[in-house]
Amino acid sequence: MKVTAAVARSAEDDFSIEEIILDEPRADEVLVRVEAVGLCHTDLVFKATGTIPHPHVLGHEGAGVVEKVGDAVTKVKPGDRVAITFRSCGQCPRCASHDPAYCHSMPLLNYAGMRPDGTKALHKGDEDIGSNFFGQSSFATHCLAYETNLVKLTDDMPFELAAPLGCGVQTGAGGVVRSLACEKGSSILILGGGAVGLSAVMGAAVQGCDPIIVLEPHEERRNLALDLGATHALDPAEATDLAEAVRAIAPMGVDYAFDTTGIPDLLNATMMALAPKGTFGIVGIAPPGTPLPGDLMSAVTFGHTVKGIIEGDSDPDDFIPELISLYNQGRLPVDRLVKTYPLEEINRAVADQHAGKCVKVVLTMDRP
Repeated sequence: MKVTAAVARSAEDDFSIEEIILDEPRADEVLVRVEAVGLCHTDLVFKATGTIPHPHVLGHEGAGVVEKVGDAVTKVKPGDRVAITFRSCGQCPRCASHDPAYCHSMPLLNYAGMRPDGTKALHKGDEDIGSNFFGQSSFATHCLAYETNLVKLTDDMPFELAAPLGCGVQTGAGGVVRSLACEKGSSILILGGGAVGLSAVMGAAVQGCDPIIVLEPHEERRNLALDLGATHALDPAEATDLAEAVRAIAPMGVDYAFDTTGIPDLLNATMMALAPKGTFGIVGIAPPGTPLPGDLMSAVTFGHTVKGIIEGDSDPDDFIPELISLYNQGRLPVDRLVKTYPLEEINRAVADQHAGKCVKVVLTMDRP
């Protein structure tokens, strides 16, 4: 079928809006009419690095309506409203342990730019276009997804708010609520006040952390962090000695730190801000070859833990409904983060996000 998609044809050029062909769903696939899709830093990293050969269609925080299902699909049916998140195999030991973010087939199912059998689901004439990004490639008016990366939505959850739950929000909030499982009254430092960092702030508020310290260069995002539950918001231009600035608030250091930046110098500085037995959770994408932060003997002496985190350790079938419940209770105001743009304006949205004019871009589909 014909779909309109934002195609990444090179690392340097803007996305191009093109009409391309999407395969009909196979037995295990689900055709979703995409209504909204989040723009995540991960999309831009994959575009810039060419980890998936160009051209390709990215997008991994979709939400929409099921239009057609393959013969083997039983979880959803046409007409169901769904959020689309990362894909997992549903069968390996990690999936069986309700830990699908660490699925043994995670790279193959999410980062290969094709189906596991090597075929691509998107085409333009004789040209195959990279597809199946996070099992969806939802920078398009329609996409193919799978049972394991679909979560049913209630009728009252807006698509533009459901979409970012599929990655950014569940990574940030889940990183604090599930991965670190911060205790009430524990102290936390959150590096970065973008969508993931501010979702972590909301998660820390849900957990009852105190103090909640955010490091963020944009003043508007620092102010928003304080509105969302942070107790302190530091400007890195002023907090040049991070450990000193943190210990002025939490004299023994923080029990937990959570990085969304991937900046090596900042990662190392954070280790000096940890309290004894402190844990440092990292979701930021650091440059290739970046070593683990800190000094080994210092970590041994103080019992520090460095923890890599994928997707907030989320089991989407459980955690996305939990996030929606928190939103409905007013405890996870995702709407405070979101700014919508039509899919056709994806390049303006990217520029605005880089400039700090918005926190979380969600692309919407303009249809007749």
